[in-house]
Amino acid sequence: MSDDAVLQYDAALSAAVYFDRSACGLIEVAGPEAPTFLHNLCTNDVESLPLGGGCPAFFCNVRARTLFFGTVCHLQDAGRNALWVDVEPGRAGALFQHLDKHLIAEKAELLDRSEEFTRWHVVGPTAESTLAGLLDKPVDMLAPYQHTWRTVRGIAVHVRRHDPLRLPGYDILVRKADASFVVEEIIDAGVAPAGVDAWQMLRVEAGFPEFGRDYDENRFAAEVGVPEAISYSKGCYLGQEPIVMARDRTGFVNRSLRALRLTADALPGDKLYAPDEVGLITSVAHTPGFGPIGLGYLRRGFETPDTEVHVGRADGTRARVVSRPIRA
Repeated sequence: MSDDAVLQYDAALSAAVYFDRSACGLIEVAGPEAPTFLHNLCTNDVESLPLGGGCPAFFCNVRARTLFFGTVCHLQDAGRNALWVDVEPGRAGALFQHLDKHLIAEKAELLDRSEEFTRWHVVGPTAESTLAGLLDKPVDMLAPYQHTWRTVRGIAVHVRRHDPLRLPGYDILVRKADASFVVEEIIDAGVAPAGVDAWQMLRVEAGFPEFGRDYDENRFAAEVGVPEAISYSKGCYLGQEPIVMARDRTGFVNRSLRALRLTADALPGDKLYAPDEVGLITSVAHTPGFGPIGLGYLRRGFETPDTEVHVGRADGTRARVVSRPIRA
């Protein structure tokens, strides 16, 4: 926990900072059957998204394993309606191939637009008021996942309300040719950059799962604990049967991602015991607000708040299961 990361963490909680999230991928799906095509491949109700609406979603295989997690936005760009799918860093190519494999006769086309845009996440209590001084029109009416086009000194930017860190947050996408000008405007408005260490501290406090750390292609989507990403009222989609079965037939999942208050620093991959093995730590952080904390999977029966477990071995350092997020 470096001094810089602590300062950035404090600024995010008291004012606003920005994170460079340009490594995230962006796949566009356009055409008259694009909503139905995506609807059939993801866990959320994409067909019902209005223009300007968005939602989180998992893209699963037939066994409901989490191949991808992202945000789907219905927008108009260059005069045509399209769906933009944000995806985790380094996953755009694989998502494109996954969608392309299932694109048979639908009137839809795919385009990887990841390299066209720079993306920042402006976050903190003053994020909204700061953007009000930069944008041509305010964005105070945007609900989570809603989005719109605005301009910064005449330059078009796509602004989305997005709160993965459980703080008021906005994703700002701008075409790379204009990125340097826009980021200078953000800095001049008093918003400082923040780095990976501060992101991880805030992310673990917020309980926001990350691909490659907290889940991968082998993890059952219902175990990851993002309920707003799964619609139980939509029609058939790839992976629906195991998800519905877990809810309606058994009423539970075998493991759940939970937050942990640790009594000492731990490592991702450390096993949890009570006294037999009952779980696994996936993410850790040491934050000024909560000290050593983590995210991890707990077996059914040990996932309830205030359950005490031990790290590394049956008599290892104590940890306590707490509600996720740690920082509400």
